[in-house]
Amino acid sequence: MSKLTPSALSFSELLIEVFHINGLALAAGEVLSNPSGLTSARWQVLGVVDHGPEPVASVARTMGLTRQSVQLTADSLERDGFIEYVDNPHHRRAKLIAITESGRRALREVEARHAAWATRLGKGIDLATLRATVEGLRRAREVLEQDAATPDPRKE
Repeated sequence: MSKLTPSALSFSELLIEVFHINGLALAAGEVLSNPSGLTSARWQVLGVVDHGPEPVASVARTMGLTRQSVQLTADSLERDGFIEYVDNPHHRRAKLIAITESGRRALREVEARHAAWATRLGKGIDLATLRATVEGLRRAREVLEQDAATPDPRKE
């Protein structure tokens, strides 16, 4: 096995923490969203289209997911009356996802639970640390995006 440089080791440790946090955040999202008939994924889609109707592909790009996974989530949201598909003036076949009043009510319920939860947890970390962590994660995301855009990521 290759020996990692100190920065490579720290970057790897960062990713492990992100994976762990992601799992915990998704589990918390389920607890926050389930009372309103949602899941973490459904909550996220509603959060995107709350700002206005969007095509599935645009929602997928915003969320960093595949179009197919967002399509499945949107179809389940439609079956339950949380969204509706509306005509897209820019594309004949790609409908827009629009939130319904029922979807908006459910989203507001989850947002209220989320606000209380985030307030409670946010008290456990000082604001400067939180802001520095967000900036560090943002920079790590940018580095990962740049690497993904490189034709051959094995290049040094």
